[in-house]
Amino acid sequence: MQKRSVIMKKALKAAFPHTIPIFAGFWFLGMTYGIYMNVSGFSFWYPMLMGLTIFAGSMEFVAVNMLLGAFNPLQAFVMTLMINARHLFYGISMLDKYKGTGWKKFYLIFGMCDESFSINYTAQIPEDVDKGWFMFFVTLLNHCYWVFGAALGGIFGSFIHFNTEGLEFVMTAMFVVIFMEQWLKEKNHVSALMGIGLSLLCLIAFGADNFIIPAMLAIFVSLTLMRGKLEGGEKA
Repeated sequence: MQKRSVIMKKALKAAFPHTIPIFAGFWFLGMTYGIYMNVSGFSFWYPMLMGLTIFAGSMEFVAVNMLLGAFNPLQAFVMTLMINARHLFYGISMLDKYKGTGWKKFYLIFGMCDESFSINYTAQIPEDVDKGWFMFFVTLLNHCYWVFGAALGGIFGSFIHFNTEGLEFVMTAMFVVIFMEQWLKEKNHVSALMGIGLSLLCLIAFGADNFIIPAMLAIFVSLTLMRGKLEGGEKA
């Protein structure tokens, strides 16, 4: 039992620094969501419970209008599938990394948001740190940040009066930082440049509202086909 506690503490200590940028983004955006719920007439426990059980930022914002409108489960299902379809590609990418994590795998699947995926997929986990517990704590910390921010926004939303327009750019800035950190770690930038290039092509071809899924599909297929060459280049 004591050995397990040591392993968990070491993993938590290693995971926490990676989640600090996420804390900043989730705290502000979570508060914005909580304030939005409060303004829409919902008590603070709505955003808190939705953060705990749904944990999908974009979908939670959309869910506000669904709760205010007529009950339509089919629309809710289709909307959720469209908004979060990118997680299908995340899941495929994490198949190997989640092997051997035991019961933690169920929570890792549930809590895999964009930010947790970015960290768990790219982080260089120290050899003396258990990878399962590392990924678990990354996911858990990010989950707690979001719920904490949403609950605060819901509680203090009626007392806070400021213009929150443009606050969502915090998430964009955070992803830029994550991308730059990964760029600096890699010696071979072919995969990063390929991702940027294919995304731009899909943006031009499909437009800003519809390019994400085609871009991720194109990136997934391209990287799968070039996996051998890319891995060979990294080893060299």
